[in-house]
Amino acid sequence: MTDTISTLRPPLTPVLDDGQITALIAHVAEEFAHQVRSPVFHDPSEAGLEYETVTFPALDGVVLEGWFIPAPGSDKLIISNHPMGFSRSGLTTQFEPWQSIWGPSGNTMEVNFIPDYKILHDAGYNVLCYDLRNHGLSGAGQHGGPTSGLFEARDVVGSIRYAKSHPDMAKMQVALFSRCFGANSTLSAMAQYPEEFGEVRSLLAPMPVTTHIVVGRQLALAGVPEEQIDDVIARLDEELRIRTSIGFAARDTREWAKNAVVPTFLYQVRDDILTIPADVQAMYDNIPLGDKKLMWIENSTVRWDGYLEFQRRPQPGLDWFAAHWV
Repeated sequence: MTDTISTLRPPLTPVLDDGQITALIAHVAEEFAHQVRSPVFHDPSEAGLEYETVTFPALDGVVLEGWFIPAPGSDKLIISNHPMGFSRSGLTTQFEPWQSIWGPSGNTMEVNFIPDYKILHDAGYNVLCYDLRNHGLSGAGQHGGPTSGLFEARDVVGSIRYAKSHPDMAKMQVALFSRCFGANSTLSAMAQYPEEFGEVRSLLAPMPVTTHIVVGRQLALAGVPEEQIDDVIARLDEELRIRTSIGFAARDTREWAKNAVVPTFLYQVRDDILTIPADVQAMYDNIPLGDKKLMWIENSTVRWDGYLEFQRRPQPGLDWFAAHWV
């Protein structure tokens, strides 16, 4: 997996010895097996939005928790999910343990998604947002850890089916706002269940990532020598298969992108320290549609800036949604 190379270790980060690397592999594998949940720390009332707490099943029955934020008079619905380790309300990176987990990569500020929902609501959209399995207040699935979109795809399908069955949402046109891990899950769902997306108008997919890429960058930040990254990734892959049954080959967003079936807009922090531009470029190139878009966010190395892009500069996303309603 040579594309995990080209990783710069911060100059003050000590190089790990063999024993420390072995311990790090076990630690990372355990995080995939049993992820720390981020709380649902905010709610739409903070932005003056009326909302309803909802629950609905994923395709395999896992109970998902969410909010429905109505926009009276509108027949358009945005279904939104979130990055790995986050909840529907964002991520409390200002608190431990998230500060220690993400601080070394420069991602130290809180991410609050409530302003995103306010922007969508004020633009005339109903919003259904939810916690993916093993996140926020939603139920547990499989081994209790994230599968990079492989099984979370069932949550995406569950959200679409729920909207179709809901008395208020059933007649609404649907678009998807799927961030990072949620974007992976949505592309995975299109690969596994393409028939579920026949009435979905478009997808806005900020910051998707291929799992072994982001893990390789995190290993380097932790002090693994650059020349050992591929070997450590291979050892970690084996450990993941032992602990979770799911290695990196089954977590490949670039392959899922080949099955995209709705118009898709990707955007990414170009110099994000946790990934490489070639990863998202490959996803974009693999999307087999003429109606697609890729936008780069410049002048930052901080991944969280990509998660905050919509609330800072919402117009490109709003224009994308607006262009794809019937």
